Amino acid sequence: MKIPTIALLALMPLVPSAWADTPVAVVEDIGGKPASVEFMDYVEPGKVIKLAAGDSIVLGYLKSCWRESIRGGTVTVGTEQSEVTGGTVDRTKVGCDGGKMELATAQSKQSAAMVFRKAPGPNTSPKPQFKIYGVAPVIELKGGGTIVIERVDVPSGDRLEVAIAPAELVQGAFYDFAKAGKSLKPGGVYRAKVGDQQIVFEVDAAAKGGPEPVAGRLLRFQPAG
Repeated sequence: MKIPTIALLALMPLVPSAWADTPVAVVEDIGGKPASVEFMDYVEPGKVIKLAAGDSIVLGYLKSCWRESIRGGTVTVGTEQSEVTGGTVDRTKVGCDGGKMELATAQSKQSAAMVFRKAPGPNTSPKPQFKIYGVAPVIELKGGGTIVIERVDVPSGDRLEVAIAPAELVQGAFYDFAKAGKSLKPGGVYRAKVGDQQIVFEVDAAAKGGPEPVAGRLLRFQPAG
């Protein structure tokens, strides 16, 4: 069956729009004053970033796990890595579990029964939904709030309760445990709760302290409301 041209034109914008609205990387560091991005911005496929000769940027791709250090030139954000013209780029594969992390974020407001599909037994810890690769997570929590993180794979596990004020957030959304001097245990399984949201995650057994790549230690919560 032949589809009318008008119908085709009406459908065509839907695909690029859906593709372009999905962030694929986070700006982990900036040097100089690039005009179109800031520290901890999410960037989408197709975004163009122009860097002067003295400007630099570090992009952490959330699914492909490429970490790019770019100096100068024009950067076009892709789905898995950037295209850089007129500048230099160094790429390194880092530990990240971005695809599973995004799914956990989408599930975070569901009930525990739906998130874990089956309630764990009295001596069974919940199965982690994804893994982070640093002992100090970066929490995305727009507007701030109180987060409770408790270890669930050992009896009487560690428990942290942190009230995050809006003034402590970078870009109004991000709280870095590394900068706050807080950390978790390598190899531990934790449940993080904010209001009615919860995420269960594992800290990689080889995870290190300090400001490890952001893409590998994000915990993303949906805005309240």
